[in-house]
Amino acid sequence: MHLRRFRTRIIMALAAGILAGCEGGQAVAPSPAEAVAPARRDGDLDRELRRYLAEHGFTGRVASTLQARLGRPLDRELADLGRLLWFDPITGLNDDNSCAGCHSPTNGFGDTQPIAIGIANNGIVGPGRTGPRNQRRSPMVINTAFYPTLMWNSRFAALSGDPFDNGAGFLFPPPEGNSLSRLPHLLTAQAFIPPTERVEAAGFTFPGDAEAIRGEVLRRLDGVPVYHRRFGRSFPEILAGGPVTFEHFGRAIAEFEFSLVFADAPIDRYARGATRALSERQKRGAVLFFGAAGCVRCHAVAGRSNEMFSDFEQHVIGVPQVAPAATNVVFDGPGVNEDFGLEQVTGNPADRYRFRTAPLRNVALQPAFMHNGAFVRLEDAIRHHLDPAGSARSYVPRGLPPDLQGTPGPNEPVLARLDPLIVTPATLGDEEFADLVEFVREGLLDPATRPERLRRLIPHRLPSGRPGFEFQF
Repeated sequence: MHLRRFRTRIIMALAAGILAGCEGGQAVAPSPAEAVAPARRDGDLDRELRRYLAEHGFTGRVASTLQARLGRPLDRELADLGRLLWFDPITGLNDDNSCAGCHSPTNGFGDTQPIAIGIANNGIVGPGRTGPRNQRRSPMVINTAFYPTLMWNSRFAALSGDPFDNGAGFLFPPPEGNSLSRLPHLLTAQAFIPPTERVEAAGFTFPGDAEAIRGEVLRRLDGVPVYHRRFGRSFPEILAGGPVTFEHFGRAIAEFEFSLVFADAPIDRYARGATRALSERQKRGAVLFFGAAGCVRCHAVAGRSNEMFSDFEQHVIGVPQVAPAATNVVFDGPGVNEDFGLEQVTGNPADRYRFRTAPLRNVALQPAFMHNGAFVRLEDAIRHHLDPAGSARSYVPRGLPPDLQGTPGPNEPVLARLDPLIVTPATLGDEEFADLVEFVREGLLDPATRPERLRRLIPHRLPSGRPGFEFQF
C-alpha cells in the first residue's frame, strides 16, 4: 500500500483526537469551573463519584461482555495450546525468544524492562535480562481483547473501531496492509506479526521474507508430535491430516490472550454497587481522575475505549527521550537518539512524537512507565503530566538500567509539539496528588493479576523439549 494512502487510512482509524493528550496517568490543568472541591462528607463523595461514572457510562461490567462479543464461549483447550506456544522459543527463529520473553506473567504479561530486549538475550525474564534493546517498552497483553488499536503507534488497527468486528478490515503496515482482514478478531491477525519481527524473534540470519519466516515456524511446529496432536484436538481439519497453518497458530495465540481478561478492579466493583470496594482515598482520587484533574479526557472509558482507560488516540506529552547504549534498532533524529512515534507509520512529520494513550488498567504491575520506560515510579509518571515541560527539562534517568542512563535525546523539539491541554502546568495539593496516585495504583488493579497468581501459567515443560526461560520473581 502506498505510504500516503496508508497514512490516510490509519488516521481515519485513529480518529485523530489530538486536543486531549496523554499516555500514562494524566492529570491536566483544570478550568476555573473545575476547581478542586473542599473536603466532602462520605455521602457527598459517593454521590459525586457515581455521577461521574454515570456521565461516562462506566459500568464495571466490560469483562462479562467477552463471550457475547466473541459470539461463543472461550475455548479452554485452544487457549491452553496458545499458552504453550506463548512460552516456547520454538516460535522464534533465533531460538532465544518467544512472546513470554517480552510479555511476562511476572508483570501482567507486560515487559520486565523499561525498553524491551528481544533476540540475543541471556535467557532471563526479569530485571536481570540483558541483551541489545529494541526501541520501546512492550505493553501489557492483559485485556487487549478490548483494544481497537495495538502497539504504541497504533500500527495495528481495527478500522471499525471494534476489535471484534472485521467488517471494515484490519490495517497493518506493509507488506500485510489489510490482507489479514479475513480473520475474526484483531488479536488473531496481530499474532501473524511478532514471529516475523527480526529484532523480536526471527533474528537476522534466516533468509526470506515474512511469509518464509512463517513457513519455517510452521515447519518447526509440525515437526513436534505433541503440537500436531494438540492442534488436531482443536481443529478437525488437522485431525483429518491437514497441515497446521498460520491462521491456526494465530487463533491459538489469540485464544490465550482472550483468557487474559482481568477487569474486576475496585472501581469495577464499586460501579456495580459495592460502595466499600474503594477506600475513601481511592474515591477522592477517582473524583479527581474523572473531574478536576481531567485524566479521563484521554484515559477515556466511554465508547470504543471499552472501559479500558484510554482513548486509543495518539498524543504528544513531552516524554523525555531515552535511547539505549546497545540496540538492534536505528533510532530517529540527527543524534540517532529520538523516537518519532506515529511518524514512523504514516511518514507525516506532523505525527512526530505522537504515541497512543496507555490503557491504565493494572498499570501498577509495570516496572516502568511511558513508551520508553523513562520513569520507574508511578508517582513520577503521573507528576510528569502535571508539568511536562518542567519534568522533561529537569529529567535525569534515575533508576534505569546502566545502559539507559546515557544523555537523553533532545527535549525541545518534543515540547514544541505538546498537546494544548497539557501545556499549562496543573496544580494539585500534596494530599490530592496522593489520592490520585492511590486510585490509579490500587483502584484500577484487578487482584487476580498479581504475579503470584499469573506465574502459575508458566508451563513446567514445553512440547518442543526446549529449555524455558528463567523467570525472576
